[in-house]
Amino acid sequence: MIVELELPMELHSRRGPVLLRRAVPSDLDPIMALLSDDPVSSGRGDVSAESDRPRYGAALQRTLAAEGNDLLVVESGGRVIGTMQLTVIPGMARRGSTRLMVEAVRVSSTERSGGIGGAMMTWVAEMAAPAVGASLVQLTSDAARVDAHRFYTRLGFVDSHVGFKRALPR
Repeated sequence: MIVELELPMELHSRRGPVLLRRAVPSDLDPIMALLSDDPVSSGRGDVSAESDRPRYGAALQRTLAAEGNDLLVVESGGRVIGTMQLTVIPGMARRGSTRLMVEAVRVSSTERSGGIGGAMMTWVAEMAAPAVGASLVQLTSDAARVDAHRFYTRLGFVDSHVGFKRALPR
């Protein structure tokens, strides 16, 4: 958990207010559904299969327990409609700067284009990053996510780096 974050927090979107809060174990199924509600993620195996529940459940518990990590959900009308993971990364580069890493940003396909993702990312930049002393918010985005790249650029993010990944056997 990132203790500096004051949650829950009401965010305002074009569709009205939504609640940003820390995920709890009972959010597992909606989070799995959000991950699979995305063609890039589902193509990598995030298909919300019942057989994957133990693996996702263990990952949720590890994330919730890890210092400097938070898994957040966005709720509207009692329904989880968004999620994102935040990780505080202390570092030596940039004169000892702290970074706030944003991963797995998802908004339900039925709720996209309603300003919810923008409200989430604005909260990250304006509230979460200063709360943890981060001088940089960073994220990675799959090269296939052209619409997401336009979204992040519109919010002031710059595609300044090339990322590399290497899959390892599990």
